[in-house]
Amino acid sequence: MIRAIALSLLLSSAAHAQEAVSTYAAPGAAVTTPLVVRSTTDTEIFAPLLDAFVTAHPGIALTYEQWGSNALYAAALRACDGGGDAQPDAVISSGVHQIVDLVNRACARPYTSGRTLALPDARRWRNEVWGITAEAAVTIYNKDLVPDVDVPRTRFDLLDLLRRKPESYRGKIATYDIEASGLGYLFAFMDSQQATTFGGLLEGFARVDAVATCCSAEIISSVESGKFLIAYNVLGSYLDAMANGRVGVIYPQDYTLVLSRAYMIPKSAPHPEGAALLLDFILSPAGQAILRRNRLVQSAEADQTVLQDSIQRTIPIAPTLLVAMDQARRRIFVGNWRAIFGEAY
Repeated sequence: MIRAIALSLLLSSAAHAQEAVSTYAAPGAAVTTPLVVRSTTDTEIFAPLLDAFVTAHPGIALTYEQWGSNALYAAALRACDGGGDAQPDAVISSGVHQIVDLVNRACARPYTSGRTLALPDARRWRNEVWGITAEAAVTIYNKDLVPDVDVPRTRFDLLDLLRRKPESYRGKIATYDIEASGLGYLFAFMDSQQATTFGGLLEGFARVDAVATCCSAEIISSVESGKFLIAYNVLGSYLDAMANGRVGVIYPQDYTLVLSRAYMIPKSAPHPEGAALLLDFILSPAGQAILRRNRLVQSAEADQTVLQDSIQRTIPIAPTLLVAMDQARRRIFVGNWRAIFGEAY
């Protein structure tokens, strides 16, 4: 059995912007290709997939760098423009709008295979960016501390709860900081396009001094501990790896956003053939089975009681996401967010 050589080196964000680095290689194998992958996915979540990949391709030694989405986008853009550090071989990000922007700026290398062409249109664009997962944005709550009658099954329920019981939930509601998290910004922006409840929810968050914070892992841990009682728009794929029985999960029944993490091969990737091998492995039945076990691929078949087709709203990997990257629109959106959150933000 192959075991990942987990370095888990915490690095200076000011110097490198990586949050952690791990290396995967087959013991005793003659390495012919070093492969560098930069990703926003927590190392522990992706480890089984990468372990299986180097088992299947023992000539490859894979270095996996975990980054925050905004830092990853900035580094990729600098490298595309000829500045900064060398390009990695592959980039994987939950900030899908940011990767679409990089592709639009001609920062990506095209690739086609039977597996990439088999993806639905909503999960590939220009044969330069591909969606490799299917993950629901969920609401989570502390089952020990939130009464059943308060559990919000829809956004309307959550809005009503914040109006009825502001003191019970003051300082106890969390969501992503949309400035620190590219994923948080994307979810909030998609909500603003989808839901008539968006403005009311922001006002409700302000009313109860909701907390805008970073990172799925931090939010889940804080709900589990009781620091927060309810968290909105959290990636459900992180829950199995982190949470115990104290955390309840809600797939909002008005609609549930479904994200597909974006995979891109930079135009100057040192080892594009290796990056293509990894992409095809991820999209293979074996790769998707591993992601399904780790909840990075969710489906109506697997979650038929909670994630019906009728409530799914897939975030498409498409040029429509460029609207979210428009700087003038972003300034207005973030400004409104700050104004509504007020001191709570």
